[in-house]
Amino acid sequence: MWEMMKEIRELVMLFLMALCSKLTATSGKTMTIRKWQVPAEDSYCLSWRLGVETNNIRAWPIVPNQCLRYVESYMILGQYERDIDLIIDQVMDYVNDDVVLSNDGFDAWILDVDDTCISNLFYYQGKRFGGDPYDPKGFKEWALKGVCPAIPGVLRLYNKLIKKGFRVFLVTGRSEATFGQTTLNNLHSQGFLAYERLILRSDEYKGMNALEYKSEIRKNLVEEGYMIWGNIGDQWSDIQGDYVGIRTFKLPNPMYFVP
Repeated sequence: MWEMMKEIRELVMLFLMALCSKLTATSGKTMTIRKWQVPAEDSYCLSWRLGVETNNIRAWPIVPNQCLRYVESYMILGQYERDIDLIIDQVMDYVNDDVVLSNDGFDAWILDVDDTCISNLFYYQGKRFGGDPYDPKGFKEWALKGVCPAIPGVLRLYNKLIKKGFRVFLVTGRSEATFGQTTLNNLHSQGFLAYERLILRSDEYKGMNALEYKSEIRKNLVEEGYMIWGNIGDQWSDIQGDYVGIRTFKLPNPMYFVP
């Protein structure tokens, strides 16, 4: 494959050289071929986001200052939505082509809530798209408003899962005591209905990090008899650990990291 690509590149260069020679011969002027270059700052930020999404860059506290404009553009100018849709299309293919449900009432699918089902984009817009340190008080005030919009691609998938017969579990690290009713109302208002269970963090799981907590929730579901066909989240801690399911899918999120 690489040898073929090398040959193609050589043929292209020969063609361009011949074209330049012809233009020079006919016009007496030299043709300059300009190379397209990504600005150095954007080039670094592209690499930084790749590192984040592949989990090679971990435990980062805030978006690097030089990448604030890049992350803003990524989140609001359409590429984020296109990336979500591409991933959701892959999930749809898996659901349609590879999953054969047992229809015994124990075919399960797990979805994270924040920035998977519903979006906190408007909140993080006020936080310079992740350029400011995490603010527990500020996020609490935002989440208690219950106005997070649905992420359209995920809602489309959700309706497909429900229609196909999955038992869908919405699992979030939000505190049950603080955010329980607000989160339920927010999800319902955005079209997330008919799920099997909304699971929030109870006092029993206080002190666990996200990976430990979600692993324990999945363990409990498996012990109840559920087969986890799929598991989707925007953080690596959503889809790593124990009992992750047959397939996991990571949605992009360059605004914050949850261990």
